[in-house]
Amino acid sequence: MKMQESSEMYLETILILSHKNPQVRSIDVVGELGFKKSSVSVAMKKLRENGYIEMDTDGFIKLTDKGRAVAETMLERHTLISNWLVRLGVDKNTAVEDACRIEHVISRESFRAIKKYVNDGK
Repeated sequence: MKMQESSEMYLETILILSHKNPQVRSIDVVGELGFKKSSVSVAMKKLRENGYIEMDTDGFIKLTDKGRAVAETMLERHTLISNWLVRLGVDKNTAVEDACRIEHVISRESFRAIKKYVNDGK
């Protein structure tokens, strides 16, 4: 079963925030994404119940191996696609916005082909 785009986005955001700060809480995700606290709270509960994150008694969020795998995949896709679009002449803000949408719908096969193309420089 395919994970929902919003869940992938939350996991990616947690990963990005964990690179900036040693500890991440739901309020940090709220601040990063600009969503309501209640929406983020519901999402964190679902991610925890499905084994993508762990949350300690102080509310600090940690990605599980399963959650980290999804987050790293999304971040890799986002980074490669947005950088590629910029190299093609797309405005950076537009490239980042488009990459946010593309990263969630592109198949593994298509992403691998784009990655190979970009990395081979052809």
